[in-house]
Amino acid sequence: MRNKRVKRICFIGIVAGIYAVTTILLAPISFGNIQCRVSEALTLLALLSPDAILAVTLGCAISNVVSVMMGASLIGFVDVIVGTIATFFAAVITYQFRNARLKNIPIISALAPVIFNGVFIGAELAYVLAPANFYMMFWVFGLEVAIGEAIACFVLGVPLALRLEKLKVMEKLKL
Repeated sequence: MRNKRVKRICFIGIVAGIYAVTTILLAPISFGNIQCRVSEALTLLALLSPDAILAVTLGCAISNVVSVMMGASLIGFVDVIVGTIATFFAAVITYQFRNARLKNIPIISALAPVIFNGVFIGAELAYVLAPANFYMMFWVFGLEVAIGEAIACFVLGVPLALRLEKLKVMEKLKL
């Protein structure tokens, strides 16, 4: 029992670390209204394990805190809360719909990060950067974020999760 708990904690830490490091290393494309946060592909790991929910949420929080300290975030500390909540909800829905597939492709699960981040981050960017034109800019910023998120999730996340699933990585790790 204890060994399994240690493995789960290690898994969460490793995935959170990969998420944070990837986001920070790719900071120029990870933040702002036109972004492609490559690390969001890891949200699709929730297809394989509920532990991925905590892992990507923690990784998102860490990377957003570091980005504020580095000055990479246009939004500041608000993004630590709003961005982390968006990633959490996206990962939860990804996990909840893990078995809903079309020709073995988890479309609903992959759409969850696209929709949640498009809405949450789009609203956040519009509120902070263009409050006078909030409604119009919400749609613009939300669409820009959603496009980057779709690239991360469908081009990187789905193939990664399906490959790990085919290789039965989680079973081999015995988490």
